[in-house]
Amino acid sequence: MFISDAFAQTAGAAAPQTSTMGVLFQIVLIAVVFYFFLIRPNQKRMKQHQAMLMAIKPGDEVLTGGGIYAKVISTEGQYDLIVEMAKGIQVKVNRLTIRDVVLPENAKPANSNAKSKK
Repeated sequence: MFISDAFAQTAGAAAPQTSTMGVLFQIVLIAVVFYFFLIRPNQKRMKQHQAMLMAIKPGDEVLTGGGIYAKVISTEGQYDLIVEMAKGIQVKVNRLTIRDVVLPENAKPANSNAKSKK
């Protein structure tokens, strides 16, 4: 009988009070963290990629979205490129499907891991 009376007296007094300003501050803080760690870096990366795509010119080596290395032969309009994938095989691709421009200093021969004989 005494135990149930004790629980009844403490149950109502233990409810915590939350402030609306504290909850709003936490939501704003989470939004700011998401912006600076996720949204802003992604926007910066996309701008750099867009600038790289618009700077493609004939003679550049590119990597397509499908993983095919090709050499840009000419441009047609704003978004179309004529690329040569193999000797005598030319294909028209959309500029937006290019994943990367391959720089000559980054290209290595297939057997670059083998030690050279002197």
